[in-house]
Amino acid sequence: MNMALKPMYDWRTIPWTKVFREVFKLQKRVYQASLRGDKRTARKLQRLLMKSWYGRLLAVRRVTQDNQGKKTPGIDGVVILDPKRKMELAQTIQLREKPQPVKRVYIPKPGNKQEKRPLGIPVIQDRAKQAVVKLALEPEWEAKFETNSYGFRPGRGTHDAVEAIFNSLIIPKFVLDADIRGCFDRIDHEQLLNKLDTFPLVRRKIKGWLKAGAMDGGVFYSSDSGTPQGSICSPLLANVALHGLETEIEAAFPKQKTVKGRRIYWKPQVIRYADDFVILHRDAPSVTVARKLTETWLSKMGLELKPEKTKYAHTMNCLEQEKPGFDFLGFTMRQFPLGKKEKSASAKDRPQRFKTLIKPSQAGVKRHIDKIRSIIRKHRTSNQGSLIYELNPVIRGWCNYYSTVVSKKVFAKIENVVFQMLWSWAKRRHPEKSRHWIYKRYWIAHMGKIAFKDKDSPPIIKHNATPIRRHIKVQTTRSPFDGDWLYWATRMGKYTSLDKKVAEALKKQKGKCVLCGLYFTELDLPSTVSLANKDHPAMYWLTHSHCQ
Repeated sequence: MNMALKPMYDWRTIPWTKVFREVFKLQKRVYQASLRGDKRTARKLQRLLMKSWYGRLLAVRRVTQDNQGKKTPGIDGVVILDPKRKMELAQTIQLREKPQPVKRVYIPKPGNKQEKRPLGIPVIQDRAKQAVVKLALEPEWEAKFETNSYGFRPGRGTHDAVEAIFNSLIIPKFVLDADIRGCFDRIDHEQLLNKLDTFPLVRRKIKGWLKAGAMDGGVFYSSDSGTPQGSICSPLLANVALHGLETEIEAAFPKQKTVKGRRIYWKPQVIRYADDFVILHRDAPSVTVARKLTETWLSKMGLELKPEKTKYAHTMNCLEQEKPGFDFLGFTMRQFPLGKKEKSASAKDRPQRFKTLIKPSQAGVKRHIDKIRSIIRKHRTSNQGSLIYELNPVIRGWCNYYSTVVSKKVFAKIENVVFQMLWSWAKRRHPEKSRHWIYKRYWIAHMGKIAFKDKDSPPIIKHNATPIRRHIKVQTTRSPFDGDWLYWATRMGKYTSLDKKVAEALKKQKGKCVLCGLYFTELDLPSTVSLANKDHPAMYWLTHSHCQ
């Protein structure tokens, strides 16, 4: 390597605080330029960002250090984990090089072990290049995306989509619960590239990634449509492809309509999470019209609805053979009529004769119980500590996901089922012992309560001990690229997916890393946050993993 090109620091001494600040400054300017419609300025800033040394460093760090798939190789079998090779990769990133095919792997879909979902794993060099391009394109499109789009976007998630549906159900409505057939595999490339409307270098590079093809079992398959799931850019490209659906449907309906002398809002509400979306309206024929508009709009992108997963329903009444309510993102959403003596908790200004309840779906509950059962069967001969070590992350994650809705009764029922499974596991290990002996052996006192644990391990997490906390929906016009880090850092402390200790530490530190002083971003939580003791075991502090 030429000494004139050698940086004055190696990977371990990179000033990541300065790197992040400089990259974010450019991203914020791109976001602001896109927000005011200044395309020319946005293009200049995007070119500057992709050529910058700091942008390449940050891209390499995210694909080789921060991402969970950093140890998964592409078709060349290469992963980059040592600091020297990370620096070399950052120095050799060239967007003009031809991309390599992705490695095709298959994973089972949730709730369906027979149906497989194909993933495309790019080589590490292409992942770094995609990360560079995404750094430039994401701020531009965050300023354009529709307000009720929540999937695969920074600062937004499933709970925001669920809360948006809850807020829209001020009256009983008809629902079109829709799903797009093979969304990632069928997107028309030319339509997607035209919608991106970016400068020639990025257009050619994205087209190369889309057309690169895939290697499956040593056989090459060309790709004439779709975006490979598993690549860095595919979620952003899928959101770009589906951008405009909400606007298209709402534009076909009047803003308000007079019915019996009253003005009522007549526009349907479209709430989308990636390729899953619902259309809500108080009028059944309007939902049918919205479905036809959706099918026509999707056909332009080479997409279509999946009939077996697309259905009509009503939030409170039976509709033909469909039961009231609908499932979305693992939640069951339904409205119930109230009796004469009951009052709605949300009826502040005027009485309402119904209540809206969102609960874990039956399919989600069944998958969770099956997962716990499979872990217990797998650890038939393991000790109690190993079983608890495997079960606790599963229970904690599932309970945190559903802790924002009406889940208390469901948690209690699952806790009873889990106790029966653990009791059977314990009895199988000691068939000749009495029930009293088995109970005293595996259920012992812990912090004033009886818990399933041994002397050396923490107790198993109880479902019904999870507190119910209402999720606060993200503000409509907010974006992580607007620069209001105080809002976003404060909001992160309220994430239900975070461990309680991490959330408390975030609040105590006011959302900042104690070493570099920068605010934590969504990308830092929870994958790259380290929890460490400071002066006392009861005190915790949070740092970025790269700061340590």
